[in-house]
Amino acid sequence: MRVRILTGAALLALAMPFAAYAQGGAAAGAAAGAAGGAVVGGPVGAAVGAVGGAIVGGIAENNTPKFKEYVIHENHPSFTYRGEVVVGAELPATGVTYYEVPKEYGVTEYRYTIVNSHPVLVDTKTHKIVQIIG
Repeated sequence: MRVRILTGAALLALAMPFAAYAQGGAAAGAAAGAAGGAVVGGPVGAAVGAVGGAIVGGIAENNTPKFKEYVIHENHPSFTYRGEVVVGAELPATGVTYYEVPKEYGVTEYRYTIVNSHPVLVDTKTHKIVQIIG
């Protein structure tokens, strides 16, 4: 038990430099996920948390305000979702309209939609929210 706690603490210490240097996006998500995973599940939790926390191919944090303005300008209707709008939430397979993200944002593998008035990026293969544009 003591080794597990020390290993988790060591992984948390290794994750801190990433959090300090990260400007946001995938690196920050990976570091936060690793830290949270280490607290909950030790070394294995850190590894799983790091993978789950990273947004691969999402809109960079410095581009989100510009993208949010773009979405507002497009004025697409909002889909009403009864669940909580969080990363990982699975949207229904039907009834949701997805829109292409303009190439200037560098996102090709995801589409966006509006859910409960929140713009979100969605993996259209799994219907899961991968990023909430705040």
